[in-house]
Amino acid sequence: MIRNVLMGTAAMAALATGPAMAQDINVKLGVLNDRSGVYADLSGEGSVVAAQMAVEDFKAEDKGIHVSIISADHQNKPDIGSSIARKWYDEEGVNAILDVPTSSVALAVADITAEKNRVMINSGAGSTDLTQGQCKPTTIHWTYDTAALANGTGKALTEAGGKKWFFVTADYAFGHSLEENTAKVVEANGGEVVGNVDAPFPTTDFSSFLLQAQGSGADVIGLANAGGDTVNAIKQASEFGITQAGQKLAALLFFITDVHALGTQTAQGLSLTSAFYWDQDDATREWSKRFMDKHGAEPTMVQAGVYSGTMQYLKAVEALGSAEDGKAIAAKMKETKFDDPLFGKGYVRGDGRAIHDMYLYEVKSPGESTGEWDLYKQLAVISGEDAFLPMLDQCDFTKQ
Repeated sequence: MIRNVLMGTAAMAALATGPAMAQDINVKLGVLNDRSGVYADLSGEGSVVAAQMAVEDFKAEDKGIHVSIISADHQNKPDIGSSIARKWYDEEGVNAILDVPTSSVALAVADITAEKNRVMINSGAGSTDLTQGQCKPTTIHWTYDTAALANGTGKALTEAGGKKWFFVTADYAFGHSLEENTAKVVEANGGEVVGNVDAPFPTTDFSSFLLQAQGSGADVIGLANAGGDTVNAIKQASEFGITQAGQKLAALLFFITDVHALGTQTAQGLSLTSAFYWDQDDATREWSKRFMDKHGAEPTMVQAGVYSGTMQYLKAVEALGSAEDGKAIAAKMKETKFDDPLFGKGYVRGDGRAIHDMYLYEVKSPGESTGEWDLYKQLAVISGEDAFLPMLDQCDFTKQ
């Protein structure tokens, strides 16, 4: 009789402490990005929509996880981004910051996130310093980085005969990282860098920089910039007749929103590297249709990355039963491999770098495109192990 009572008491205790009864977790996510400038189309409100879709698809409320999402515009300025991040963590109870395009902002926010023991899941910034020289145990770098872009577009164009390169580079952390990574790939594949010029970020006038590139004798002009800057540079290069004269343009970070803005007549033939394309397979098409219905445009890889990173974050929160310890959540995200509907199979390394396939695409010609957003044809698949830099021992936080 006593044994039965004890067993009953133990069973009741297990029920009381089990996941179904105990799960009552509040999570606050902050989407911090450019909502009004050159990166607004590739991130902006679309990243908020993607985060909301992740919460809905995860069925967070059904699991006792109550998620709220806030957003803010960092205006591509590290001081503004830092101020927002501190306020969010100190006063508003934010548990994780998502997206953060503009590498100078992302690096600053990564420092604050580690200090406050929260999590930053970066989708928008490209600097490899996030998981190399300035790695942090609470940083997850989800979507792409400048090394992956270089190992895609840079390698492909050099192997195709573009041996002499001139770089037009956005003058901040991302641009310099992209130029440095691409230059190494170019030289490793038998090419050379014949010149470079730094362009203010952001800027609308690339004329003097493009004229320097045109006069350099380079086979390839590498645009180490992104978003509105890339669009403006390509438009002005077309006006100067640069590609018509035989030089190739390498848009080293190019988004589907950029191609859509330019049109296939102007962008046709450009090579680009991406982690995601809406028309890749049935799963990406299904998700992208829902995103389009909500946002009115096809998703960029940054927006897709916000969705996928948020899903994996919520899985870690569910497994731990808490959103309070950033280091513990980041460590949990590194424990298991994922099979994501948008990014396929992959895993998060000890340094926070998400490893997954990247893709080399070419922009279709007007004659090849069958619709407004039918813009890419696939040239190659680049495995995650080949795309991203090797992990530094000192950044393997699973061993610390």
